Amino acid sequence: MFEAVLTLCLAAEPGICRDVLIPGHAAETRSACVETLKDISAEAPSGLVASGPPSCRAAGPALDLTEVAAGVFVHEGEVATPGEENGGDVANLGVVIGGASVAVIDTGNARWIGEALWRAVRARTDLPVTHVILTHMHPDHVFGTSIFTEAGAQVVGHRHLSRALADRRQDYRESLDADIGAGQAIGSELPEVDVAVTDRMSIDLGGRTLRVQAWPTAHTPTDLTVLDEATGTLFAGDLVFHRHTPSLDGSLPGWRAVLDRIDALEPARVVPGHGDASLAWPEGGAALRRYLEVLASDTRAAIEAGERLGDAVPDIARSEAGQWELFEIFNPANATVAFTELEWE
Repeated sequence: MFEAVLTLCLAAEPGICRDVLIPGHAAETRSACVETLKDISAEAPSGLVASGPPSCRAAGPALDLTEVAAGVFVHEGEVATPGEENGGDVANLGVVIGGASVAVIDTGNARWIGEALWRAVRARTDLPVTHVILTHMHPDHVFGTSIFTEAGAQVVGHRHLSRALADRRQDYRESLDADIGAGQAIGSELPEVDVAVTDRMSIDLGGRTLRVQAWPTAHTPTDLTVLDEATGTLFAGDLVFHRHTPSLDGSLPGWRAVLDRIDALEPARVVPGHGDASLAWPEGGAALRRYLEVLASDTRAAIEAGERLGDAVPDIARSEAGQWELFEIFNPANATVAFTELEWE
């Protein structure tokens, strides 16, 4: 199989380049692929320059997908922080294939991940990808979206997602370049939201309905979930963590309340934002609930004892250290957010 690519280089550093996939031009032979490029004109985004016209090459690698239920697939990101070795591939991503179209849930931390997810979808179906549903604002879940929008997909997100991404655009991009290297980050852009979800909406993939629900501030102010009605599979984004230390960027009481409401949905399984591809529910959320309870109780105890923030943070939720990966990276920030929220209760 051959695919079309455009070599893009940094305008400021022309020696740093990456071949960026152009969707919709894959073919069994190179000559057939080249034939599809006759009428194409591809322009480089701002800050990049094209090193020649589009060309065709052997297809690149696809992401590994696990089928967790009939027609429901999950890519398991590493439980790690983004770096040059993993290229930022640290989040779980989803694919749901209906009778007429496909939905992708989250797209990864860089365009190269979105491209590899695109190839994984195309290896399983020729149906169009009509929707990209973004579970929240964090960059490891959204930076791979552009390959799908170029192919015609609509972006679905929480009503607060557009503003959240706009406010963080520069910081997120600078962090991405620093984490995985400017070369691997080439082509990565934050998406525009086409469909803003205020409460609930349904998406028909052709004999298969996805229920998308926006939530009050919890893990972040932009959380939403996706329930595949056919299999009872709930894509929870980072409302659910597994093995990876949870990351609080919203409201601790709000997060705990949303988990209670997720229980009422009675999902057959939950796909967490990080960790194993799927979890039985509610038992799969027991460790997360325990962590959030300890985080809250330790924080309230420190506040009641009159401790200062800097003195309290190292001890808050310390008893959970052996239960989670990346604890020393994420727990201090969680304790800080919890303290600054709960001291005003």
